Amino acid sequence: MTPRRKKRLALVLALILGLGATIGLVLYALNQNMDLFYTPTELVNGKPDGTKPEVGQRLRIGGMVVKGSVKRDPESLEVSFKVADVGPSVTVTYDGILPDLFREGQGIVAQGVLVGPTTIKAHEVLAKHDENYMPPEVADAMKKNHSKLQYTEEQLQGSAQ
Repeated sequence: MTPRRKKRLALVLALILGLGATIGLVLYALNQNMDLFYTPTELVNGKPDGTKPEVGQRLRIGGMVVKGSVKRDPESLEVSFKVADVGPSVTVTYDGILPDLFREGQGIVAQGVLVGPTTIKAHEVLAKHDENYMPPEVADAMKKNHSKLQYTEEQLQGSAQ
C-alpha cells in the first residue's frame, strides 16, 4: 500500500469513528432529556409493552384531578393533589402557582420527576382550556383503558321494563 493510500484510509477511518461517536453521544443526550407520557394506570401497572418508569425519571402524566384531593400548604405555595384516569390514582406535588383553570374534576397534564412508585414532584402543571378539550395523549389513553360495559340479556330486558 502506498503512503498516499494509507493517509486516505486513516482519514476515512478517523471520520467514520468521529461521526459514530458524535451520533452515539447525541442519541444518549436525547434519551436522557426525553419526557415520556404516562396515565396514572400506566404509571402504576406499566405500559402494555411492560415498561414502567423508574424513580428519578422525568415524565409527563395526564388525567383528571380527583375531587377532594387538593391539599394546600398554608405556609407556602406547595400543593398536592391526586390524578386519576379510569384506574388507580397518583399523587402529584407542585410548588408554585397553579394555572387559573386548575380545579378538582379538571383534566391536567403535569410534567416532573417520579419520586416514589405513585408520587410525582411536578415542575409544571397545565390545565385544559375549556370543557371540550382534552390532551390527545389523555384522550387516547382513556379510550384505550376504558372498556365498554358488557350486559347480559337478562339485564338488557330488565332495563326495557
